[in-house]
Amino acid sequence: MAARDDAPLQTLFLPLSQGLLRWPEGPVAFLRARDGWPLREQAQGREVVCEQSFAPFAKALESAGLVVSSELGADQAGRFGLVLVLPPRQRDEARALFARALQLVAPGGTIVACQHNDEGARSGEGDFKQLTGLGGSLTKNHCRVYWSAPAQGQHDVELASRWARLDAPRSILGGRFTSRPGVFAWDRTDPASVLLAENLPADLAGRAADLGAGYGYLSRELLERCPKITALDLYEAEGRALDLARVNLAEPPRALPLQFLWQDVTAGIEPGYDVIISNPPFHTPSRENRPDIGQRFIAVAAQALKRGGRLFVVANRHLPYENVLNDSFGTVRVLAERDGFKLIEAVRGGSR
Repeated sequence: MAARDDAPLQTLFLPLSQGLLRWPEGPVAFLRARDGWPLREQAQGREVVCEQSFAPFAKALESAGLVVSSELGADQAGRFGLVLVLPPRQRDEARALFARALQLVAPGGTIVACQHNDEGARSGEGDFKQLTGLGGSLTKNHCRVYWSAPAQGQHDVELASRWARLDAPRSILGGRFTSRPGVFAWDRTDPASVLLAENLPADLAGRAADLGAGYGYLSRELLERCPKITALDLYEAEGRALDLARVNLAEPPRALPLQFLWQDVTAGIEPGYDVIISNPPFHTPSRENRPDIGQRFIAVAAQALKRGGRLFVVANRHLPYENVLNDSFGTVRVLAERDGFKLIEAVRGGSR
């Protein structure tokens, strides 16, 4: 699932295409990598190692023939003459990513980063300059691409060490969950998810799935509120969130089979569920607005539920989900509305 109009990806390669920077002889690392023609064009014939923990983006990169890792380990430190970065919007996560890029870059190497102006480009460049020094910057496509001076140990070691810990997992909500910056609603309970949890019927029973499980808030709520659930599968495309869900359900309210599936729900899931819950995303990590993702979650849920199976989906009130719900389910009703959100229960009809 490559982004359809990825301005930061295009702009990232500008200093290389203009000859302001040169590709190194050895391997290149690309953090938060995304597929697209600029990468394919520039990476041709070069060793580019892509780090991407979002399953659809990782699959697209692999389909393009690129080497992909969910996370480059400490054994890769100092290996790369060039490190490319597409920083996330969340500032602590971005700062931690800059610190990791500094660990990965070889002596004398360069780090290049790019952000959209609406996604914190100016503050990102300021943070980057503070950490590494600034070799230069350009603006185009409503984006800012900036790069480090050649890495010669001139950076602030103490600052790099402090920033490297900024997105470390930590306890939230009074110790009930573990989370980290950059994960959806990372330090709070999302009000839409709370609305869904508070309206879960206690009589829900059988095999269940949580589509877009995040750090596991709704899954734990389901197990605590619905004692007749006998098995639960957590589907989550963001590997960083799924790792947290494993921690947060390491000791579930009762013993039952759990599966943690790093998977793009829009590609389909296995059938046979009695209950599905979901607070589906409506944009990608590249901030592309995609209400069709939530629509696809609903269609996939309909295919995966048994006859009489129940879907509980929560969303912003304005999102256009009603048509796909009515087309896919026998019975559809709004259970609750609050603070701009709607909770819908849909029951699977048909012969299955």
